[in-house]
Amino acid sequence: MKIIAMIPARYAASRFPGKLMQDLVGKPVILRTYEAAVNTKLFDEVYIVTDSDIIYDTIVKAGGKAIMSLKEHECGSDRIAEAVADMDVDIIVNVQGDEPFTEKESLASVLEVFKHDPNKEIDLASLMTKITDWEEISNPNTVKVIVDQNNFALYFSRSPIPYPRAKEVNAPYYKHKGIYAFRKSALMDFQRLPMLTLEATEKIEAIRYLEYGKKIKMVETHVTGIEIDTPEDLERAKKVWK
Repeated sequence: MKIIAMIPARYAASRFPGKLMQDLVGKPVILRTYEAAVNTKLFDEVYIVTDSDIIYDTIVKAGGKAIMSLKEHECGSDRIAEAVADMDVDIIVNVQGDEPFTEKESLASVLEVFKHDPNKEIDLASLMTKITDWEEISNPNTVKVIVDQNNFALYFSRSPIPYPRAKEVNAPYYKHKGIYAFRKSALMDFQRLPMLTLEATEKIEAIRYLEYGKKIKMVETHVTGIEIDTPEDLERAKKVWK
């Protein structure tokens, strides 16, 4: 089973433009993330796939592997699908470019899903982590996920799900961490199938897979890491890194 990591990297970002090229203790965020993925030693290859000459040149000059996108894409899955279309691979892991603290334990647990799926019934695997702070649960920038008894995703939302009408039930809340592992066939289907209403409303690409009947296995992790979405996140990351 050939497994590769793809790190989609747009230079533009609505909340923090150019964040991937911000300095993180001597190296850009995107290079730190690339090196972290390589250092897990879980992948046959690791690539940055980008629309930016600056990011492309940075990775190549550091001895890494980068691919320039041929056209504009609305989401990371589309960008990766274009890059892997002609590659002979089985599993593609989408590592987020703004997560320089990407670590081996969580990635290995996602990949383990496919090793125990001999009939290839699982299309994707992804990570979730339990959250208890109501401010974070209510924050639309935090994508939440609800799952069935076997940890298959039922729905993703920017709203608090489930809605706590009966608070005494103490339902758990899970944050979706944006690391995906795809079977190549599921990823290519994603690129081919048009966006539907729920994905368009929530602006969460994982919903497209659910709308078309794909099975997403969620794996709980206790590693939270730091996603660099704001300048404040970057300052926190610098303190942790040091």
